[in-house]
Amino acid sequence: MDPQTFVDAIERQRAKADAPEVTFYNDALKASQEFRKEYKDRLNVVKSAQMPIERSADGLIKHIINERMDTKECCIDAYMQFIDAGKATGTSRHLTEEIAFVIEGTGYDLHYDVQFECKVEFEWTWDTTPKRYDWGPGDFIYVPPYVAHKRFNNSDVEARVIVCNSRVMKAIGLDWFDQLEPAEGFEDVWVPPADE
Repeated sequence: MDPQTFVDAIERQRAKADAPEVTFYNDALKASQEFRKEYKDRLNVVKSAQMPIERSADGLIKHIINERMDTKECCIDAYMQFIDAGKATGTSRHLTEEIAFVIEGTGYDLHYDVQFECKVEFEWTWDTTPKRYDWGPGDFIYVPPYVAHKRFNNSDVEARVIVCNSRVMKAIGLDWFDQLEPAEGFEDVWVPPADE
């Protein structure tokens, strides 16, 4: 096909007709310059005293890295999860995969695997019988994307687990994150899922 067949006077006129004028590209250039200036002053090292504690619907957590903290890390959120002896977290699910490292305590995770079909919209279902994964100090835990999961401490000491999630899914418009049930004693800070 001759390229000139499509590129005619009408198409040239249509390409610019009735389009609002904006400054998106130039704004992005300026924003990038500002980001690079302020990025230099962000934290390379986050001291323990700079890590805030939160009573979350998933239990007590200490934020190590969070997008709302002033750090140079731009892709990962990490926190320490505290689980009292004989207690559990809430049940959550998120489109990011989760990795966790056990510092102290023994216990297990329950993972409810997810299946989906992509028709007009996503159709999700979760297994009603969970898979159990036992863990202890020094163990690494992997939670696949959108798998509903809950963590139990069956030891007689407080469990401490470092949990890491990526911010990338949020950045590409897939910020799907639900707390299906709160941890015991944290019902007052629970935000129930909108679609449940």
